[in-house]
Amino acid sequence: MDSNQKAYTSGKKLWDVPVPQEEPASPGKLQWEPQCQYQLRHLQDGARISALLPPRLEGHWISTGCEVRPGPEFLTRSYIFYANRLFKAYQFYYRDPSCRDPTYSLVIKGKIRLRQASWITRGATEADYHLHKVGIVFHSQRAMQETVARINQTSGEQCSGFLSPGRTWTPGALYELLSAKAERDCTAGLGFAMHELSLVRVEKYEQPLLLQKNQGSRDVEELYLGDIHTEWSERLHYRPTGYQRPLQNAMHHIHPCPACGMVYRADEHHPPILPVRPELPMLLSGRWVSSRCEVRPAVLFLTRYFTFHGSNRTWEGYYYHYSDPLCKQPTFTVYASGHYTEGGPSLIVRGGTELVFKVTYARVTPMDQVTVATLNSSDFGSCGEPGSWSVGRELDVTHTNGCAALGIRLPHTEYELFKIEQDAKDRNLLFIGERPTDGSSPNTPSKRPTSYQSALTQCAGPSGTFLRHIKPNYLGRLDDYLNSGALKLRPGAFLLAFVALSLVRWD
Repeated sequence: MDSNQKAYTSGKKLWDVPVPQEEPASPGKLQWEPQCQYQLRHLQDGARISALLPPRLEGHWISTGCEVRPGPEFLTRSYIFYANRLFKAYQFYYRDPSCRDPTYSLVIKGKIRLRQASWITRGATEADYHLHKVGIVFHSQRAMQETVARINQTSGEQCSGFLSPGRTWTPGALYELLSAKAERDCTAGLGFAMHELSLVRVEKYEQPLLLQKNQGSRDVEELYLGDIHTEWSERLHYRPTGYQRPLQNAMHHIHPCPACGMVYRADEHHPPILPVRPELPMLLSGRWVSSRCEVRPAVLFLTRYFTFHGSNRTWEGYYYHYSDPLCKQPTFTVYASGHYTEGGPSLIVRGGTELVFKVTYARVTPMDQVTVATLNSSDFGSCGEPGSWSVGRELDVTHTNGCAALGIRLPHTEYELFKIEQDAKDRNLLFIGERPTDGSSPNTPSKRPTSYQSALTQCAGPSGTFLRHIKPNYLGRLDDYLNSGALKLRPGAFLLAFVALSLVRWD
């Protein structure tokens, strides 16, 4: 570590914060399964996360899988930062959520300069960047026609004739979209901006080598860049206050990672075609936990722990809020519960499932004196009983229709998007719709998310047993078992989801 760099590491872990204890089940009381508690402990203890200030960008950073941006857009990224502050970035866009059908690739060149620590997003560093060139390579005639039509229509007069509509696709041809030297910019029609470079954070942690005795651990480095606004019309002007899915250092990434080598070797002429991944059924009953400290725009740090009950379409969960990016300093906890309606495949976001959720009950536990003072000074009837709040004391806020001081409104309905995947270690991951960047709620079908938050990891199944994975060749047998009547479940028993603060309105 350079002498001018600082590192800070989480001291208090998630399990040091008051959580539901192992005790006989009672109404409205969520229990920690031993497997879930072990998984959190393993993830946190094994990680030993640290963040370097200022961040060290030099190196090659890559996507570890197919990413989903609002819109939706499906893409992978490969960014190279040089010691002289120049960078070269590849963005590969696809037609499908598996990133196997490429449409076009962008090659972006420019310069970046790190500035001061962010005053808004704690733990982040602000940066200035300047684009020198942006080029595009199309990967099919269809992609060329669709993209050129957008550019010609929406990128201004200087780009109205970017390419003639009848132009024949030329494999491998590179067309210039932006040139700082020529003062020409035809990127607006693509909704393209690199404002993600204006907010930077680099984390480092140790990945234990569990399958190799006496092999210690492997360093993993992750690069967090600014988030993309959930509204297409705002993304060209938005300055990030949260993060996207992190890129990983090509020399220090998680193992195994089937996509990493493909993204690392790709260029604008040869986009990565990611490995085939099986589509999983929505077997979401059970318990799910955060795998990292999560960040929301403007700015929330939190972890989540949920139980989904498929038999009666209900859910319950805890949201642990913190004031720091390592989730070390708790501020308040929310317990919420409610129900959902059966959904179906999304017609907008391929691979996603749409559901409608409702939250009907909530309790709040302040964890610091600032939150206590805020709640005790709230208006009568707006957040539980004024004057009754104290650190660590949980109070019901259902009878006051939520807690206005914390932006919680009850009852509340939201239109959700979710999907389930498996990682390279066959762990089930639950992705739930990204929250609107403007702080509003997806309380109408038109505001349903088109991208996802950080994944939750399944730590226990419907009966409390730990679920590692479901092999595709077992799915037929599982269907036979369910259809045999051995399990009496309602039709929507496995269609479950919820999101951090998703059904609670947070302003």
